[in-house]
Amino acid sequence: MSSSGNRYGVSEWAGAFGDIGTLIPFVLAYVTVLHLNPVGVLFAFGLAKVVTGLVYRTPVPIQPMKAIGGFALGHPSLVNPFMVWAAGLIIGVAWLLMGLTRAVEVLSRLAAKPVVRGIMLGLGLTFAQMGIARMGSDWPLAALGVAAALALFATRFPAMFALLLLGIATAVAQRPELPGQLAAAGMAFRLPSPAADFFTGAALTKGFFLLALPQLPLTLGNAIIAITHENNELFPAHPVTERKIAISTGLMNLLSPFVGGVPMCHGAGGMAGHVRFGARTGGALVILGSLVLLLSLFGGPSTLLILEAFPPAVLGVILFFAGMELAVTARDIGPRKSDVYLMLFVAALAMWNMGVAFVAGVVLSEVLRRGWVRV
Repeated sequence: MSSSGNRYGVSEWAGAFGDIGTLIPFVLAYVTVLHLNPVGVLFAFGLAKVVTGLVYRTPVPIQPMKAIGGFALGHPSLVNPFMVWAAGLIIGVAWLLMGLTRAVEVLSRLAAKPVVRGIMLGLGLTFAQMGIARMGSDWPLAALGVAAALALFATRFPAMFALLLLGIATAVAQRPELPGQLAAAGMAFRLPSPAADFFTGAALTKGFFLLALPQLPLTLGNAIIAITHENNELFPAHPVTERKIAISTGLMNLLSPFVGGVPMCHGAGGMAGHVRFGARTGGALVILGSLVLLLSLFGGPSTLLILEAFPPAVLGVILFFAGMELAVTARDIGPRKSDVYLMLFVAALAMWNMGVAFVAGVVLSEVLRRGWVRV
């Protein structure tokens, strides 16, 4: 797939928003459930997106870490912002060290192609399932969104813009008072407030065992190995390595806690979303990152209103197609029954636990290679 063309063309603008299906719900949940300051959360995401787009020159995504976010938001009585920041710091140190020492290359060599394809298939189906769940009971709007996207995929008009317009129109129709509320809330310049209270022993200990430890294998499978394979297949002119991805994951998570941000990764599903809706260069990340930075610095009281207004059903449609784009990468697995079996085995486990899927897949791959078991 060529990455040529105008970096900031229409397709890059459309593709820039292809990953908001996970970004908006997680940011909104962090702000409303754990009461994190949206300025810091959005600033960290925006800065990471802009730098990543400029460095990699392909739509390598920036997403919230799912295991950390899922546990933190699902157990607000057990988790506080200091633990989230501590987990981000620990994750940053871990991946930076694994990248600099090349330990990540040793780990990545353990993953045979069926294991990687299984992770991508499982994650894609999980995203599609999450998209369906977000469509909720608003099936008329979701059906309209799906129909519009399918119809526009075959045309020159970017489907993402149609979905964004549909989301905005629906938000105003459902909340006629929204324009007036935004005007009343106004804009205000604010800088992120540095956070340093996560250096306590309790925050670091709980952040490690409850949040960071379960996240590490998930990041290895999805946001280090899978994204490297995905990028290099889609954009061979701009290859990346597991080592480079690990280092950038480490660096952005070392910075994020100090501005009040949350743990972030290069999730493979994010690239699928960007590409599905037209992105072909890092310009898509620069566009989205710049807008997120502006929202964080100048959005002021309007930020929450904007995040809350976008219809979940439309976010679900975006997430569904991003999942399908990622899952379809499994098509090149080949005819060998053992490879297909291993891929499906890993995919099924990945829909439950990505870390377990990776470890179990590596073990089964070795067992099959040695001929101890035949399928």
